[in-house]
Amino acid sequence: MKSTAFVPLSISDYEISAEQGFLPQDPCANLPDCPSLNQFGYELPKLLSAHTVRRFIDEQHHLLPSLPPSWRTEDFRAAMRILSFAGHAYVWEVPDQPVAKLPRQLAKPWYEVAQHLGRPPVLSYASYALDNWRRLDRTQPIQLDNIVLLQNFLGGLDEEWFVVVHIQIEREAGPGLAGLLRAMNGAATDQENEVWLGLTSLASAQTAMRDTLLRMKERCDPYVYYNRVRPYIHGWKNSPTLPNGLTYDGVDAYAGRPQQFRGETGAQSTIVPCLDAGLGIAHAPDPLTVYLLEMRDYMPPRHRAFLQALEKTTDHLGRPILSGYVRDRKSRNPDVWTAYCGCVDLLAQFRQIHIGYADSYIFRQHQAHESNPTAVGTGATPFMPYLQKHLDETKQAIVQ
Repeated sequence: MKSTAFVPLSISDYEISAEQGFLPQDPCANLPDCPSLNQFGYELPKLLSAHTVRRFIDEQHHLLPSLPPSWRTEDFRAAMRILSFAGHAYVWEVPDQPVAKLPRQLAKPWYEVAQHLGRPPVLSYASYALDNWRRLDRTQPIQLDNIVLLQNFLGGLDEEWFVVVHIQIEREAGPGLAGLLRAMNGAATDQENEVWLGLTSLASAQTAMRDTLLRMKERCDPYVYYNRVRPYIHGWKNSPTLPNGLTYDGVDAYAGRPQQFRGETGAQSTIVPCLDAGLGIAHAPDPLTVYLLEMRDYMPPRHRAFLQALEKTTDHLGRPILSGYVRDRKSRNPDVWTAYCGCVDLLAQFRQIHIGYADSYIFRQHQAHESNPTAVGTGATPFMPYLQKHLDETKQAIVQ
């Protein structure tokens, strides 16, 4: 039955593509007319290894004197990437001795660029992964043997691999998101074959995403990740070593008051929330659901809008349009139901793999100091019990 409230969705309206998902076109590697900031980004791993990031920034009168009026969106994203790495390197240069105040020559441009992009001035997944890659060969596709990072903290194989695996998954999600919309639009217009074809495309993409995630341990060792990669991506909300947050000197909007922002985390990726919304996976309220809602503030605004549009797409009974449609046809068209169950099962598999990594890369590591806790994620929320709960709720969607 066609829903009277339905408006067909198109991923192109939300800065998403079937080819690259939430990834932009090849990100800007350098900022135009900003040689000092470009050079700082290039030198950051060496400065950080020498513990001279704070001294270097403190000696700069201007990292970015003013926002050039000629900047394109991709230039703002590049600036956000460099400034975000700079900000976290400044705070966490000595991980167990963070500073609680940013100097104005860093805080002010970071805030201004963040405002332009609609995100808070903190390192988020968009700057850490989505806008932080280049192809070694521009004529070849985005794949693990052809992508490297534009910006690192310390650098090294483990840090590089940890992020490029996420980037590859984002690219592989593109055809899946297009398939999900095809299935949802087919359900809204009562075209069972379109629903089946869309779900089949989604399952193919999810299989590729799962297989890429399974490769994480090939070149990213849990011990190295925990001790060399993770310390620099923490934020300053619910932080045991920055209990009051971080002061952004020179940012008038904050009036000298410390701010609390979450650290970078894969929970700021829009993929899994979109799959939950599109497939009609419901999660009963818990601390993780509250946290995940907060994570939307760190997503690019158009990606956040896409997720919200998926959640609002319901049938005449107020049910998620796709899951309601396939349930009503379980007996009449078992192929569609089977295709839907396959997508839900693949989402459960993805969550199961992630739980295993959270356990080995964080929970089982030895905590040397409280600035890098094992009981919470980089977003500063206790994760293990709730990850399992969300996995159980995903599986439950095809038991009923």
